[in-house]
Amino acid sequence: MKGIKHLVIAFSATASPLVTIAQTQPNIVFFLVDDMGWQETSVPFWHERTPLNERYRTPNMERLARMGVKFTEAYACAVSSPSRCSLMSGMNAARHRVTNWTLHYSQTTDQPGGDLILPQWNCNGIQPEATATPHDTARSALITPLPELLRAHGYYTIHCGKAHFAAETTAGADPLAMGFDVNIAGGAAGGPASYLGERQYGEGVFHVAGLEAYYADSVFLTEALTREAIKALRVPIARSQPFYLYMSHYAIHVPYDEDRRFSPNYRTMDGKGVFDELLGAPLDETEIKHAALVEGMDKSLGDLLDFIESQPGVAKNTVVLFMSDNGGQAIWPRQGTWNRDQNFPARAGKGAAYLGGVREPMIVYWPGVTQGGTVNSNRVMIEDFFPSILELAGATDYRTVQHVDGRSFIPLLRDTTLQRERSIVWHYPNRWDGSQDTQTGYGAYSALLKGDYHLLYFWEPQELRLYDVRRDIGEQHDLALERPEVVRQLARELTDSLKAYRAQRPLRKATAVPVPWPDGSASD
Repeated sequence: MKGIKHLVIAFSATASPLVTIAQTQPNIVFFLVDDMGWQETSVPFWHERTPLNERYRTPNMERLARMGVKFTEAYACAVSSPSRCSLMSGMNAARHRVTNWTLHYSQTTDQPGGDLILPQWNCNGIQPEATATPHDTARSALITPLPELLRAHGYYTIHCGKAHFAAETTAGADPLAMGFDVNIAGGAAGGPASYLGERQYGEGVFHVAGLEAYYADSVFLTEALTREAIKALRVPIARSQPFYLYMSHYAIHVPYDEDRRFSPNYRTMDGKGVFDELLGAPLDETEIKHAALVEGMDKSLGDLLDFIESQPGVAKNTVVLFMSDNGGQAIWPRQGTWNRDQNFPARAGKGAAYLGGVREPMIVYWPGVTQGGTVNSNRVMIEDFFPSILELAGATDYRTVQHVDGRSFIPLLRDTTLQRERSIVWHYPNRWDGSQDTQTGYGAYSALLKGDYHLLYFWEPQELRLYDVRRDIGEQHDLALERPEVVRQLARELTDSLKAYRAQRPLRKATAVPVPWPDGSASD
């Protein structure tokens, strides 16, 4: 099958690698932020700076962008688990069918309501083929995980922070079962109960475990994870073994606990929020705390860069990747207003079909390869990281049980003049918010981004919308009636792609009949 290669070196999911590869392979740090929109940074990812770029303080993202290349059209899924499952598998979400966020075993997280019967999506997440049991494989996708392949090629693999790959009680919920040698504070939960050490990082299902040493000193969660990551890095460095650090922060996901190290930067002398140009008003307490979370995340990036650069031999051979898993939170509890929210000038945010829900900040630094301060406008999707990271690692022959949909972006790093066409498909036959609102973009949808155009298909009303996002990034002007030929062409391509992925369709409650595909056809 196209996209599948075969591993010629034997390995075990539980044992140490059976191969020894000299430290000519690069170390890889993948710094993934949770719920960070493309504008929630002082680094501009559009062709001009915006008021949001002025609101946030991210000097270390600026530093990384000066060192490497900034991708201005990077995309992920609209919510967390689908993105993370695509990253770990290289599959499009339509194919692995983990289309909404996961938590409890065999329980969906869709909001009730509407006229649709939602598909039986894989609410138990992704599962490692090597160790999955019948309990694990129910309503899940079997995969050969990325860290397992890296470990087989000599890497010491470290997971730090949020996992959110699979439901509780399944193998996939445990990063160790997914091929990581070390797991720091990762499990089934998709967010922290608290960022505060004095609250023991919360309780219940969203409690962040394994960081008890930081309770007494009230260390903020972002800082605790950073310290643990640096501690873990010392092991492979001492062995001269290549490492893969998946630095997957819980920040900047809710709750917006106050990071008092940075919140004063967003207050006036009297303790009120500073005036914000986008809002035309002072920041409220929510936005103050959110901005401090962003700056704390940025400090973590800087601390990791400082640690790596303190060892020149390590620094010259370490690739750093920066990405977010979905768009920034644009509804409750944020202060933003309609069309002036946290992803402006893109429309809407996390969970939504519009670009604000899926457009992400992405930076890559590869010593000796990337040219500092450059910009790349090629489109990249979250599943592209799977083949790209393996190519970085020198893994040219490997086997996966899953079909890999991602395309390596490594050629784009090696040749800055390369321009390639890329269609991106999203499939979200779910209800993240309680409404099916085409204005906000929440509810069951599929979408295609190709060339100048973004085609949206909302399943419940069977509504197609078309936007020229080169000229209208805010997606304010629906062109569906003006350009019916473009709609027909893209609807056919979207339909063909969904069928190729074996995507699931919602049904009508009244008839139990599948809703027609975007092109209006009914048959599979």
